[in-house]
Amino acid sequence: MSRFKAVIFDLDGVITDTARYHYLAWKRLAETQGVHFDEAFNEHLKGIDRMGSLELILASSQRSYSQEEKLALADEKNEHYKELIVTMSPGDLLPGAVRALDTCRTAGLKIGLASVSRNAFTVLDRLGIRGKFDYVVDAATIAKGKPDPEIFLKAARELDVPPAECLGVEDAVAGVAAIKSAGMWALGIGDPQTLEQADAVIPGLAQFDLASY
Repeated sequence: MSRFKAVIFDLDGVITDTARYHYLAWKRLAETQGVHFDEAFNEHLKGIDRMGSLELILASSQRSYSQEEKLALADEKNEHYKELIVTMSPGDLLPGAVRALDTCRTAGLKIGLASVSRNAFTVLDRLGIRGKFDYVVDAATIAKGKPDPEIFLKAARELDVPPAECLGVEDAVAGVAAIKSAGMWALGIGDPQTLEQADAVIPGLAQFDLASY
């Protein structure tokens, strides 16, 4: 029996990898603004919501922007991103993702999704796994992005499970910080040195073992 009653997953980098689509969309937008954008810059956007990512990019620009201009640029990036993810399919699920979700379901745990992506519902539909979640947080209803714990606390509240009885799964430093701030147990996906705040770290969901946490 697991000591948890719910598992709350992040989406990007955990269940699927839409990072390449975000990268291409942000790169095109940054370069239209005269900002050099590469893989190293992209790493700083990991786990950060759309407007937060845009602010980081525009901080390297030589000009200032009004709020209206920022919103227009964010929409431009999102439209390009949506064009790119239309090609997604169940083949884009990361190894072990479905098995991990099914393991949680078999164990009787509730399953939530806490992604700051406003396209999470579209991505889940393209992957064919939307029905595997008891609750998916609508990022549009979240006032503060990660590392603020709001999104994880909302998932726990809607799942009707105390935060202390939730396992959060994240691949980003900001996401792990959000899980810990929410009072949950954090399972990191990726590099143990990078995700040092996590309670445990595994390379990917192919190594997910509910009995070990």
